[in-house]
Amino acid sequence: MSGAVYDVVVVGAGIVGVACAFECARRGLKVAIVDRDMIGGGATAAGMGHIVVMDDSEAQFALTRYSQELWRELRPRLPGDAEYEECGTIWVAADDEEMAEVERKRAYYAARGVPVEVLDGHQLEECEPGLRKGLAGGLMVLQDGVLYPPCAARFLADCAQESGAALHIGHAVLAMGKGRVATDHGELQGGVLVNAVGASAPELTPGIDVKKRKGHLLITDRYPGFLRRQLVELGYLKNAHSLTEDSVSFNVQPRKTGQVLIGSSRQYGAEHREIDTHIFARMLQRAQAYMPGLGEMSTIRAWTGFRAATSDKLPLIGAWSEDSTVFLATGHEGLGITTSLATGKLVADQITGETPAIPVEPYLPSRTLAGQVHA
Repeated sequence: MSGAVYDVVVVGAGIVGVACAFECARRGLKVAIVDRDMIGGGATAAGMGHIVVMDDSEAQFALTRYSQELWRELRPRLPGDAEYEECGTIWVAADDEEMAEVERKRAYYAARGVPVEVLDGHQLEECEPGLRKGLAGGLMVLQDGVLYPPCAARFLADCAQESGAALHIGHAVLAMGKGRVATDHGELQGGVLVNAVGASAPELTPGIDVKKRKGHLLITDRYPGFLRRQLVELGYLKNAHSLTEDSVSFNVQPRKTGQVLIGSSRQYGAEHREIDTHIFARMLQRAQAYMPGLGEMSTIRAWTGFRAATSDKLPLIGAWSEDSTVFLATGHEGLGITTSLATGKLVADQITGETPAIPVEPYLPSRTLAGQVHA
């Protein structure tokens, strides 16, 4: 491998990295993917796999909607083990105040062509009988989906290889920059080096606006029919985007196996991978407050992972101004699975000089140097 020369070297074989490699390779670029671990490891293996449209900002909406449309286009090609299912999301409103937020979201999505339905309390109960009684209602986002991220990542890596990409798995990257990637197996050279290692990205590109944010997940045994759609409390929006406090929110996802995936928690400053029993207990209590039946279920496994978070809650996608050979594809926080395909498109567009489908300016790393992002 030593001395091999490529147009693009993607460091990181998580779903964002392989999406970048897939898109660059299919445009005829000579591509290499390098990772010390497996395809779809790290945050990809730890994530929930929600393909969701979000409206925290216009830029977040544009990226998530664009990527969701790309996933829907790709769906017929996805293998069965990717478990893609367009089950929809229900944003659950606990009271009248949250129903006002439902109406705001409805108007926002409807104005932008996203199919949604408002549910009152009775309709919500009919849709998801496992929810506690007395909830005010919710908003169903019909085209949201779920998938199994590791297998989806493997599929994208396979597609990249079919287009000529070289895969270097089990090669730890020691340093990258100035057109060179140093690994424990030798050196690769590339006209463009893409840093797509998620929360570890600052270790290879010091000074970028990315911090680790730890999360916990739990999966149950099989209970077919208990949960039909992804459910998220409307309070999630406030809790998930707090930049200073640890938080938990009700967020559950159905799996095709009949299992229920339970989240979510967010912690800054927690560097260890062990289960934080206090946060974990809070997360489960929150989930059971919305779906009491979860407390009677057998669980299979609990685990943690690290999201790559930025100060303005938008990813870094594009050239790093301090090294003309380095591109960043990181900082997606909890939306890396959703936005991976769009990220790959935007990276390839910038490398090849093609016009992107959505404006790239909100995601360019240069915004952090221009003082537009504040910690």
